Amino acid sequence: MNNVQLLSKPAPASTTKPIELYIFIDPLCNKALTMQTMLRKLQLQYEHYFTWRYILSTKLASLNTLGRRTKGCLTGAELDITHPALPSIAVKAAELQGKRASSRFLLKLQEHALLKTKEVTSYSALIEIAKESNIDIDEFTSDFGSKEAARAFQCDLHIMREMEIEEVPSIVFFNECIEDEGLKVSGMYTYEVYVQILQEMMNEEIICNPLPTFDELFSRFQTLTTSDVAEIYSISIQDAERELKKRMLQQKIERLQCEEITLWRNKIN
Repeated sequence: MNNVQLLSKPAPASTTKPIELYIFIDPLCNKALTMQTMLRKLQLQYEHYFTWRYILSTKLASLNTLGRRTKGCLTGAELDITHPALPSIAVKAAELQGKRASSRFLLKLQEHALLKTKEVTSYSALIEIAKESNIDIDEFTSDFGSKEAARAFQCDLHIMREMEIEEVPSIVFFNECIEDEGLKVSGMYTYEVYVQILQEMMNEEIICNPLPTFDELFSRFQTLTTSDVAEIYSISIQDAERELKKRMLQQKIERLQCEEITLWRNKIN
């Protein structure tokens, strides 16, 4: 396997699980969605072994331009700007309310990006997405324009430079021993490769949890693509679509569609 490198861990792990994953993504890149599918399956089957955190990327030149234009201004209700760095800063603002809030916001952000239902690089659209994500909107609006969110994003960019991440998505695997080097895997590989790496990092036979039922899957992840379902259950796109349509007819899920992609969402009663 190419593009594998050993790295030092930047800080001690704050977890009792033996493995920690640093996942480097551009949240609006199509490859990030492929990585997310793989990560979901890895969570379902092996999450008892690892925790994970997203490290967000954007172009530094773009970010510096944004800083000059918006310094001290993002909290103005009348202001609406559009910039490629805004979605990443918004994710970090949501993260200040906790990992679950950040995950909900990121998934809703990607949903609108995929369906092209909002201009997701717009400040006002990101505020609307935060409302849809059921996070504290007053806190989010305040954090969006705060030094803390900007500093958190700058920290992500610093980690990217420190670990010399030149390709996204990439994953760095660390074990619980801070002295040991991490394993950097640049680019995307098949699901089996990541399972193999996890087993090698554990240095023992790892136990695979059974996959959930369709109902349990949508209860956990809310929104999935047809490809997500096919990959998670190792079935064809056609078989996945057949099963999803059955559940749509049973009023369990609903279909969201545009020309390029189909999303399936847990039906809101």
